[in-house]
Order: sequence, then structure tokens, then C-alpha cells
Amino acid sequence: MTDNTLAFDAWIRNEFVEHNNALEALYWKQSDRANVVDVGGDIKASLVEQGNQFISQLLQEGNTDEGFDAAFDLLGNVGLFMAACRRHEITEPSRESFSPLREASALSMQIGASIGVTPRFATAHLTTHNQSINGTYKRFTDLDAEKIFVDYNTRGIFAYKRAADALLKIKSIGISHPIAADLLLVAHQALKDVYESNEVLFSALDTDAFFYQVRPYYKPYRVGQHVYRGANAGDFAGINVIDLLLGLCLANESSYSQLLVDKFLYMMPEDQQILRDCMRMTSFMDEFLSATEQQSNASWYQQHLALFLDVCDMHGRTAVQHHNQLVEKYIAKPAATMEETHLDKLTASGPPLHVLLGALEKLRDRRNAAERSDIFTRFNDIQSLRNSLV
Repeated sequence: MTDNTLAFDAWIRNEFVEHNNALEALYWKQSDRANVVDVGGDIKASLVEQGNQFISQLLQEGNTDEGFDAAFDLLGNVGLFMAACRRHEITEPSRESFSPLREASALSMQIGASIGVTPRFATAHLTTHNQSINGTYKRFTDLDAEKIFVDYNTRGIFAYKRAADALLKIKSIGISHPIAADLLLVAHQALKDVYESNEVLFSALDTDAFFYQVRPYYKPYRVGQHVYRGANAGDFAGINVIDLLLGLCLANESSYSQLLVDKFLYMMPEDQQILRDCMRMTSFMDEFLSATEQQSNASWYQQHLALFLDVCDMHGRTAVQHHNQLVEKYIAKPAATMEETHLDKLTASGPPLHVLLGALEKLRDRRNAAERSDIFTRFNDIQSLRNSLV
């Protein structure tokens, strides 16, 4: 890493956090905690001035070709700065046709295009690719709510990745292979880890602190002339690999495939390739359905199908848990008491809240194989497979 890159990284880990902390303290004291207008003007000016100074030097330095990891890390630092400016409404997409952070935009677009990712900070920057120094990794603030949220999101993402990796290994050996049973058990335990980690998160994370002090940093912001949606905790391949290999979601179903298309560039390049490969694979559910007529009495079928259904159940439980606890508790309910003037800027993905909640509800029910008449789920296929167990 160059001297300019190291200096910017040190600023992001220290003074940048102090600026955000100071502004959050001012917002928190207000009766309308969502208001950021005409609050902390001097702090905001200092944040922009210091950030732009570092970025200007980096832009003049040009592409130093330090490799993917260094470029991705730098993109994250620029993205954290731009996301903080969006949070504090120093920038605001609805009132702009081009980001006023022109040098940050130019650097972000250069890096994003060169390494094949979206030109803004992504989930990986705060979770799976967030280098810790002396026990502290990068965050927007040092507030407890943000640390709890990022810690447990990271735990959950790595657990989902373990489950996905186990399921992918089965494709290499076949669902009837004796070791497939071991791998299904690994996948089940990993999904159970997700569930248990989320339980701790939901009990430890303060609702108001998350809604007013953490969530706003994940809003859409403009890079150049284009608005990019906010980072989402699901922006990694693992959870969709599980959806597709279990057969609970289908790559050729338009609304689900649209979800995949929308998230590709928000994922790491290796995740993009894994997901593309997985979209062409036959699901285990379809393999079991094909084997039912002639092999349902075989010992491997009975043992492995029971384990497979346990994995499906656990994946469904985590989906229900996420929607009914995280989405309802930390987004929908506090939004109901928010002043109406702030509602159009609420979600990280861009659509109005009611549209987002409806889409998330359908995704929950696909993953849970719920019985619904308005969307396709695998409810009937799951019941058919259950009936084939002796």
C-alpha cells in the first residue's frame, strides 16, 4: 500500500469515526432524531474537507496496481466516506444530478471498473474483508449498536458460507454418496449457527440505536451521475447458493433471478462466479424427486432425504426469523413512528418501505416453502418428499 493509501486508511479508522460520533451525538439529542439538516455544520465541513484532501492525493497518484485486495480495500474507504456524507445529507441523490463528491466519484468508478465490482462500499468491506488492527476493524462509528450489528452480521455471513460450501461439495460426489450425509449435517449445523447468532443479535441490539444511528449509513448514494443502492447483508453468494441447491428458489423464476442480477456487482468477484455456476446446477430437491419412484426404498435415499429436509427446514427457520424479527422489529415498527417527511428516504435498497417489505415477505415464504397461491413455492414438492419417507 502507498503512503497516501495508508494515511487515508488511518484517517478512516480514527478522525473519520470521531466526526461521525460527534454528529450522531447531536442528532440523538433532538426530539426528531432522524433530522440531520442544519445540525453540526462545522463538523460536516471538516469531514468533507479532510476526506477530499486525502482522496485528491490518491486520485493524482493514479492506479498503482497494488493488486485486487489493496484496490478493494481502498474502494471501501472511499465508499465509507461517501456513505457518511450521504448519511449526514452533505450529499442527497434526490436533489442532485451528479455527486458533488467529484473526486471521490472518479476514484470509486476507476477502482470499481478495474476490479469488477460496484463503485461504492459493499457489505464485504465491513464484514468478510474488513482488516482488524489491534483488535479493531473499520466502522463508521464506535457506538455499541454498530459494533453489535457488524459483529453478528459477520458471524452470520461466515456461517451461511460454511453451509453453502458443504452443499457445493455434494455436487462433486453426488447426493447418494455416503459422505453426502456428513456434508448435509455440516450444512444443517452452519444454518443452526446462523439462527443462534441472530437470536443473540436480536436480544442485544437496541432498536432505536440501530434505526437512527446504524441504518442511515446504508442508504443509496450517487457515484458520478448514477445512484447505487445501499449495501445489504445478503450481498454474498452463500445464501443464494443455498436457495438454489436446496431448490427452494429457482434461477428461472423472474422475480428471484432479478434479485440475483441486481446483486452481482455488489459481491466479491469469486462470489459472482460461484453464483453463476450454481444457477446452472440441478437442485437436490429435483434430484430427490427424480429418484423417488425407483429409489425411495434405498437406505441412502431415506437417510439423505431426511437430512436434506432438515436442512430445508433450518434454512426456512432462519428466513422466518430474519423477516419476523429483524425486518419487523428494526425497520417496520420504528418506521411507523417516524415523521412522514423522512419516510421517502428510509430504505437502503431504494423502493418505498411497503414495496420492500412485500418483496422480503415473498422471499421469506419461498425459502420457507410456505403454502401460497399467489407465488410459486416448493410447498407441494416438500410434502411429496416427506410422504416418501418410511
